Amino acid sequence: MKKPGLTVKVLSGLVLGAIVGLLINLFLPEWFNELNTYLFVPLGQLFLSLINMLVVPLVFFSIILGTAGLGDPAKLGRIGIKTVSYFLLTTTIAIVIGLSLAAVIQPGLAGDFDLSGAEFEAETAPSVGDTLLNMIPKNPIAALSAGNMLQIIFFAVFIGLALTALGEKTKGLVHLFEQANDVMMYLVGVVMKFAPYGTFGLIATAVGSQGLSAMKAMGSYMLVIVAALLIHAVITYGGTIKFLAKKSPVWFFKNFAPAMSVGFSTSSSTATLPISMEVAQDKLGVPKSVSSFVQPLGATINMDGTAIMQGVATMFIAQAYGVELSTMDLITVVLTAVLASIGTAGVPGVGLIMLAMVLSSVGLPPAGIGLVIGIDRLLDMTRTAINISGDAACAVFVAETEKNRDLRIKNMNA
Repeated sequence: MKKPGLTVKVLSGLVLGAIVGLLINLFLPEWFNELNTYLFVPLGQLFLSLINMLVVPLVFFSIILGTAGLGDPAKLGRIGIKTVSYFLLTTTIAIVIGLSLAAVIQPGLAGDFDLSGAEFEAETAPSVGDTLLNMIPKNPIAALSAGNMLQIIFFAVFIGLALTALGEKTKGLVHLFEQANDVMMYLVGVVMKFAPYGTFGLIATAVGSQGLSAMKAMGSYMLVIVAALLIHAVITYGGTIKFLAKKSPVWFFKNFAPAMSVGFSTSSSTATLPISMEVAQDKLGVPKSVSSFVQPLGATINMDGTAIMQGVATMFIAQAYGVELSTMDLITVVLTAVLASIGTAGVPGVGLIMLAMVLSSVGLPPAGIGLVIGIDRLLDMTRTAINISGDAACAVFVAETEKNRDLRIKNMNA
């Protein structure tokens, strides 16, 4: 008999935690404090601590390799420029959709959260000039030690560009970074094995302490993310296929559906890559040369679904804490989420690690992740299906524009 996968285990932990927390809240409220102190909180906090432990090294290595993987812009040519520009643009659109929808619906106000134990004061937002200048670390080692994510990203991008410029001279160093990143990915996998228990503890604490009010808030948060993902898929990706690639969006989603279902079940853009490339080449007619470049690159730097989650979660947590984000804060969230999505590896659970970075960039406590982590695994499945759809939409767009360009050149020479 086949053992249940991680998704089933996490969902089981989610459901069981919600049921246990709700039952205790309704029928045995006098038992809740002891169970919460000695069981639920330790399970949840252990999982959060393991995630936070991996934030800095994972961000550092992932962004170095993501930048170096772009190659020499002069050699990448038109396809490279189109691909990178498309991913940056759609990621920005995604985070704006997420922030806008969360600002209108306000899922963080749907529940009465007891956050008295987590003291927090919003920091004064710096000016635009200070924000840009503060991205440059005076001491990269200090930035790594302090966990200053914007400075870490800036430094990692610089290293990636240098590795690309030096080429063969630094091949060994690139290989070392790849091995270090593999180690981080392995550790993420190890941490995610504890996810069912961490999810159980976190959701039991949330539901047990807030009851039906907390469940309502989580439901609102989930609906906002799903709605933002659907809007992004239909308008952004559908618009790409309709107006840029000059094809039918229905044709695109119908033919790419098998890969989307695999992405939904695995929650991993990287694990789905062989299937998504095969479907794009066989069903969507994308040339292998384009598919082999665009889709692997997309699995590394195109995380629109993750960007949406980070935007909605940031607004949700800010609303739950009663913090009003300024215009500068929102701009910082957009910039940080775009950079974070570029560095996010296509494996389950890493989005939570990147969310901690986004929260820190606007002075919100990373502990706020505990409010949303219980249902993140299910949402991770939907995000992955959207992410790989964006990779394929870009591949179709690039392939069609390149084909049209070749036809124009052929007609001119005829």
